[in-house]
Amino acid sequence: MKKVLVLGAGLVSKPLVRYLLDIPEFTVKVATRTVNKAEKLIAGHPRGTALALNVNDTDQLKNLVKECDLAISLLPYTYHVKVAEMCIEYKKHLVTTSYISPAMKALDAQAKSAGVLLLNETGVDPGIDHMSAMRIIHGVEKKGGKIVSFRSYCGGLPAPEANTNPFGYKFSWSPRGVLMAGRNDAKFMEDGKIVEIPGKNLFKNHKPLEVEGLGTFEIYPNRNSLPYIETYGLKDIKTMIRGTIRNIGWCDTLFCVAKLGLLSDEKRDDLKGMTFKKLLFTLINSDGCDARVELARFLSADATKQVLDNLEWLGLFSDEPLPEAEPTLLDVMTAQFLKLMSFGEKERDLIILIHEFIAEYPNDKKERITSTLIDFGIPGGDSSMARTVSLPAAIATRMILQGEIKLTGVHGPVLPEIYNPVLNELEKMNIVCKEKVFAL
Repeated sequence: MKKVLVLGAGLVSKPLVRYLLDIPEFTVKVATRTVNKAEKLIAGHPRGTALALNVNDTDQLKNLVKECDLAISLLPYTYHVKVAEMCIEYKKHLVTTSYISPAMKALDAQAKSAGVLLLNETGVDPGIDHMSAMRIIHGVEKKGGKIVSFRSYCGGLPAPEANTNPFGYKFSWSPRGVLMAGRNDAKFMEDGKIVEIPGKNLFKNHKPLEVEGLGTFEIYPNRNSLPYIETYGLKDIKTMIRGTIRNIGWCDTLFCVAKLGLLSDEKRDDLKGMTFKKLLFTLINSDGCDARVELARFLSADATKQVLDNLEWLGLFSDEPLPEAEPTLLDVMTAQFLKLMSFGEKERDLIILIHEFIAEYPNDKKERITSTLIDFGIPGGDSSMARTVSLPAAIATRMILQGEIKLTGVHGPVLPEIYNPVLNELEKMNIVCKEKVFAL
């Protein structure tokens, strides 16, 4: 029997746990802060165990890692390195769905000498995005071609029939990460030039994106795209852009939310007992009586009717008291977004992942190659986000424990021995990246 330890039982964990329990030679132990969440996932399965975990109890965590063959960390990314160091100490493999941090990368030599694999970025973004990209890049290179342009866009959204609020967005869990991403600087390459966008201007740099069968969305750049030139081995690249997909109107509204300072994580002691309207007047330094008029004056040219309507819908003009015990404006917004923009029980979500490559070949032939993943959640069942984040990690776990992946060290899923079998198995689950080639 191979023993799998799953750390964390959040909203994306169910498809992963179910997949692993379906493999007769695997036992699965789910350890999480709230034990009844783990018990729901295990659902009485004879090869499953649920237990309470205090992630800050180092001895408990070490004992759990020591007893398993492979650990999957679905904990917040800040804990991954701690778990990875324990995996190295006890010679256990590790799988995560998070980006490879510099601290994780620094463990490569230690992991190799311990003979273990620390496989990261096995979700959807990062994860399926890398795998589907590398399949195309390696295919072009096999034919003697080179990639000169790569644009990649991904977004998790409500399905069209569930798109029922003016922000065009809904959450299955805490919006904090999504809101914090709105403060990130962006960096990319376009036509050979490096473009840098400070976080305060991020939402000013959006463009339309047409998606066949779904309509028009907007895209904006996602963090620093430049490291992916090396990750993907793109020596001849002139354009390298990774971006986020949102419904129309998100960027203009979030720009104004940020301009008001509502994404600040600075602790404040003046929020207790304050209403949203009073907070708004404080932020725009006004003692006026008409919130909409005063806000329009403060936002100046950014104050479109749509933006003002959206901010009114968000409750910023209301006499409703701020949520209790929220010490920062980011926390206030997190609570308000979750309250107003949560998925209903039977509502579907939607994942869109689009790559667009320009490839050049020695005979002056050029191609535009696209890869498109459009995946919907199952009403009353698993969300698309849960499936696309956790199933690649589950498949990779099976492959490692069954000896199909023999790598050691710190890796993402950019090698053919990882991405080909994972993508092939995902296709059997109807998670399909459809590729099209157009001559230029």
